[in-house]
Formats: sequence, structure tokens, C-alpha cells
Amino acid sequence: QVQVEESGGGLVQAGGSLRLSCGASGRISLQYAMGWFRQAPGKEREFVAGIKWRNGNTNYAESVKERFTISRDRDKKTMYLQMNSLKPEDTAVYYCAAAINTNIYAPRESTYYDSWGQGTQVTVSS
Repeated sequence: QVQVEESGGGLVQAGGSLRLSCGASGRISLQYAMGWFRQAPGKEREFVAGIKWRNGNTNYAESVKERFTISRDRDKKTMYLQMNSLKPEDTAVYYCAAAINTNIYAPRESTYYDSWGQGTQVTVSS
């Protein structure tokens, strides 16, 4: 089973940028989908962005489209989330997740994912 670990969180002012990384260990077959989720205090965990390992197909939550970009480097077994134009409402713990899934796009529902990282805090000050 693939294991994942996030890095790159921190404190940034509104309008700033951060890049999160998700390193994976183990064998990542081309059937894998990987995703970023986030959870703010008092709220449910929500889908942010996803990517298919085979062909790089991406999908995003409406709230982050045009601001966030997900990508992956198959040779390095690493996924990234470039976050630009950050807003205070982006403040949350961000989680990386992996799943075997043959759909065209990564699943948006967290229940499909069976490997999760510990999370990394992103705080955006106003």
C-alpha cells in the first residue's frame, strides 16, 4: 500500500503563495488517483484538487479554480499543490491522499481514498 506524507505548509499573508508537496512511498501503479483535501476548524473535510497518476488529468473544487494548481512528478513520486492568491478562508489543515481508482478524474469523495498523510497546517492572515 502506498504511504503519503505532506510538507510545505506555513503562515502567509492574504494574496501570497505557498506550495505543498506530497511524497509517496511504495509502488504507485498507473491506476492511482491522488488528491488534496482540507479541513478547517469546525468544518468537514473537503476536496480541493485531484490528479490521475497515469495521464495527469486534474479536477478542482470551484472555490480554488484559477488559484490553485495540482501537478505530479512520477519519477520523484511526488504530488504538488501550488496555491496562489491565498485567502483567509483557505486556512485549514491540508491532507494528501491516494486511492486506486480507474475513473477519468480523481474522486472528490474522501471515502474513496485509503492512504492519508498526517496533514500540514496552512494559515492565511488577513
